[in-house]
Amino acid sequence: MIASLRGVLAEKPPGSCVVEAGGVGYRVNVSSHTARSLPSVGESVFLHTHQVVREDAMMLFGFSDLDERRLFELLITVSGVGPKVALAVLSTLPG
Repeated sequence: MIASLRGVLAEKPPGSCVVEAGGVGYRVNVSSHTARSLPSVGESVFLHTHQVVREDAMMLFGFSDLDERRLFELLITVSGVGPKVALAVLSTLPG
């Protein structure tokens, strides 16, 4: 499991970012709170991450702090709440 990611911010599309680390660009889904805390493109970035591996997809979710990641991990334990819904919930919280 990928627990954190450090590299250079390559892109900042809405709802995600691309972090280049070791010559590989990782697309990371982020909440609006984390998106606001991202540096400018081309600058160094560090994200706490949670990796979701499914039969049809591998997804990486990134968080600016450990508390946000912990809350995300708690939310996805709730029946019917997947990672995308949990990220949407986090995006509605004041931060």
